[in-house]
Amino acid sequence: MKISIEGLNKIYKNGNRALKDINIEIENGMFGLLGPNGAGKSSLMRILVTLMKPTSGSIRVNDLDLMKHRKEVRGFLGYLSQDFAFFAKLKTWEFLDYAASLAGLNKRVERKAAVDDMLENVGLYEVRERMANKLSGGMKRRLGIAQALIGDPKIVVVDEPTTGLDPDERIRFRNLLSKMSQRDIIIILSTHIVGDISSTCRSMALLNRGEVVYHGSPDRIIEEAKGNVWQISATNAEFEVIKEKFHVISTIPDRDGWEVQVVANNIDGFHGINVAPNLEHGYVYFMEYKVNNSFSESY
Repeated sequence: MKISIEGLNKIYKNGNRALKDINIEIENGMFGLLGPNGAGKSSLMRILVTLMKPTSGSIRVNDLDLMKHRKEVRGFLGYLSQDFAFFAKLKTWEFLDYAASLAGLNKRVERKAAVDDMLENVGLYEVRERMANKLSGGMKRRLGIAQALIGDPKIVVVDEPTTGLDPDERIRFRNLLSKMSQRDIIIILSTHIVGDISSTCRSMALLNRGEVVYHGSPDRIIEEAKGNVWQISATNAEFEVIKEKFHVISTIPDRDGWEVQVVANNIDGFHGINVAPNLEHGYVYFMEYKVNNSFSESY
């Protein structure tokens, strides 16, 4: 599978330009779409799953033009929206059975087998008789990804899938997506949570103010931050100054003050040591020193 996006723009009726000349190619595996809230991620996702039309530009899914072959593309799409909802009066298995019928599984025996198998895969088989609205938050998100995956789609789009989940559920969810991505399938993960990208995606795009400001591997963004992540031992008074001067990533109180981690080109006036960056450091550095600086110079 391959998705080719060329010159994609979206301008809403109020004049807001949500997407600006997007050019991306997405191939099999996990693809991360990262960016702050309001960057245009959800607009792009809604266009990809045919819920909204772009103002201009094109999207091709293999040899199909998305705008001309919407019905055909919908046939192999799975989608988990940020505000995923279900029918409250259905049991867990009943809701997934309904989703399976919508996905084209019309034979009852075949559909039941697919539903049971999917409930097992997402860890919901033991609660299949429970009403869907009685599931925990993490279980509801798992039911959401189950309905997106039922019917063996070739493209799965998930929008902010781990928002509101506790750490254990977030890890479980990411592991599930990673397992599914081993198939001949594209999974597009749209999120503002950096950890969701770093642990699952081999390729990613970074959106800011509707534009793609980076497209490539997560490792390249991490490389950008090398030598620019610092661990500083600070007194309470120094900590107040550090917060004003630098972009603080983490703070840990200790007996004498604070252990502070910052992203900066240099830390003149303070003593610290360089630490190895991760994708969160790379994202902050890239946005602060590469993207925001270039935007400020343009205005």
